[in-house]
Amino acid sequence: MTKVRTQAAKKSLLRKVRRQRLNYITVLPSLITLMNGLCGFTAIVLAARAPEQSALGNFTPFALSGYLILVAMIADMLDGRVARMSQNTSSFGGQLDSLCDIISFGAAPAFLALKILEYNLNMYIESEVLYKYLQRFIWLAAATYLSCTAIRLARFNVENEEDESAHMSFIGLPSPAAAGVIASLTIFYQEIVPELADKGSHFYIIMESTIVYTLPFVVIGMGLLMVSRIRYSHVLNEYFKGKKPFTYLLSCLAVLGLIVFVRQFALVTGFCAFALSGFIRWAYQRIRHKRDLTVETSEGATEIAPE
Repeated sequence: MTKVRTQAAKKSLLRKVRRQRLNYITVLPSLITLMNGLCGFTAIVLAARAPEQSALGNFTPFALSGYLILVAMIADMLDGRVARMSQNTSSFGGQLDSLCDIISFGAAPAFLALKILEYNLNMYIESEVLYKYLQRFIWLAAATYLSCTAIRLARFNVENEEDESAHMSFIGLPSPAAAGVIASLTIFYQEIVPELADKGSHFYIIMESTIVYTLPFVVIGMGLLMVSRIRYSHVLNEYFKGKKPFTYLLSCLAVLGLIVFVRQFALVTGFCAFALSGFIRWAYQRIRHKRDLTVETSEGATEIAPE
């Protein structure tokens, strides 16, 4: 009798497994999502070969790695839009998107920052003891960022709602925006800093040192903002969806013009401003809330005070 029940339970489990087997997928959104992951993987390969590899056309390997992370961001924006427009959203697409995001917006930016910092350590740090401790700190910063990205994506998968109206804001800094900060700083460091000053000059050394030495703290800060509960606006849904005033069109044209003519300045300013916007808004609301509580407490004490 027990054997019969066991066999029946096994057959029932096999039927459930067969029912859960994936037979059909949406091809176009999945291809766009895979392009996201492949761009992130290529960015890692370029960053790994950067010290030995010469410039590729007008781009250094580090800068090209940063641009590939930005291309992955565009693919990440498109895949969901295409799936929703064709009414082909699925759990498979969401899981595939997160797996590709951990490559493009987790591993790739962390590894890019790690290689840039190691390259500069090899050039400027002569003390072996100091080099060893700085190398550990750099690794810790990159590992913190990667871990926070994984936590951010896992939390998003659990808390995500399919309804488009629920996507007007994010809890925590989105992983593409965090990766965009690191990628845009890399592009600015590789393309603009050498143009602003001759290599070897005092001004160039100051600018290069400022970016390089603050980069580990930026990486850690982006990781912490991703896992925070600070609310960030969904730029596409909040500012571009639906009918907007005519001034929105003029603002968009101005932003596009900046990106075309001074893309390095526009990218680094835009990403850093977005990353700081949520934190500044959160800090302002906290200060305002404490001030309101203080005023209410003082007014209440005045009302109950004896005349």
